[in-house]
Amino acid sequence: MAGDGTGGSGSQVALVTGGYDHTIKLWQAHSGVCLRTMQHPDSQVNDLEINPNSQMVAACGYQHIRMYDLASANPDPVMNFEGVIKNVSRVGFQENGQWMYTGGEDCTARIWDLRAGRPFQCQQIFQVPAPVNAVVLHPDQSQIMVGGQSGIIHIWDLKTDHNEQLIPEAESSIQDIAIDPEGKMMAAVNNKGNCYVWSLGGSPPRPVPRKHLRAHDKYALRCKFSPDSTMLVTTSGDCSARVWRTSDWTLMRELRHETQRWVWDAAFTLDSRYLFTGSSDSYARLWDLEKGTLEREYCGHQKPITALAFRDQAV
Repeated sequence: MAGDGTGGSGSQVALVTGGYDHTIKLWQAHSGVCLRTMQHPDSQVNDLEINPNSQMVAACGYQHIRMYDLASANPDPVMNFEGVIKNVSRVGFQENGQWMYTGGEDCTARIWDLRAGRPFQCQQIFQVPAPVNAVVLHPDQSQIMVGGQSGIIHIWDLKTDHNEQLIPEAESSIQDIAIDPEGKMMAAVNNKGNCYVWSLGGSPPRPVPRKHLRAHDKYALRCKFSPDSTMLVTTSGDCSARVWRTSDWTLMRELRHETQRWVWDAAFTLDSRYLFTGSSDSYARLWDLEKGTLEREYCGHQKPITALAFRDQAV
C-alpha cells in the first residue's frame, strides 16, 4: 500500500468505513488507528466512494447524499445533495470527478454535475421499473450498468440515452454489479448467492455470457474485481468473502473469522495483494490474499459496517 496512511492527498492512503451507527470513520490503514469520525445523521450509510483526487468521500443513505472533506478536521458534511427520496443505494464518480452517479429505491439512476455551482443539479435521470441496488460506470465512461430488485440489468448508453437489458436469472434481485478495470469483464451477484460473469467486447461494449458461479449458499451482497483483473471477490450473508481467480473461475480464498457476520462490502488495495472487508459484527478487516491471513482489524463502530471505500493511489 502506497503512502503513509494519513488520508488527504492523492499520495496518501484513505480507508473510510460507515454503517448503522450513523458515523463515517477515516482510518490509518497500516496501523488500524481511527483518525477521525464524521457524522452521518438521520440514517445508515449504504455506500461510500472516495473521489478521484482523494480529497472527498461521498456517502449515501436514506433520502440523503452527502460529501465529506477528508483533508480537514470538519466532522460534518461539506455538501448535501437535496431532493432525493427513499434509500440511495450506490454512489460513484466519473474518472475525472466531473460528475457523480447514484442509484436508489426511487427506481432511478441519476447523474449529478459537480462542475456547476451549488446546489448541485441532477443532470440526467434513468428510470427503471424496480428499486435500484447496483450502479456501475464502464471504464470507457460511456455506459452505466443499473441492476435492481426486478432481476434486470439495464445497460444505459450515456451518449445516446439508449438502453438494453440483461436478465441473468428470473425473479432474483441483482445486488451488485462490477466491471474490471480493463473493461473486458462484468460480474453480477444476486440474492440467491449466484454470480454471473460476462465478457465485454466491441464498441460500445456488449456482454457475452461467460460463467455462472454458485458463489454462496445465501444472499450475495457485493462483487468487485481486483485492480489487476486477476480476481473477483464476492461477499455474502453466509459470513464470508470469497475470492475467485478470473483465469479459470476457481475459488482462490474463502475469508472467514469466528465473529464475522454478514460481509457487506470489500475493497482491494491497488497492488491487488490485500483486501478490506466490512461486516455486521462492526469490524473492518484487512486480509493478505496470498497467505489467506487476517492482517489487521479496525475496531470503533458500534453497529454493522455496511460500506467501505479505499484509495491508495501513488502520485
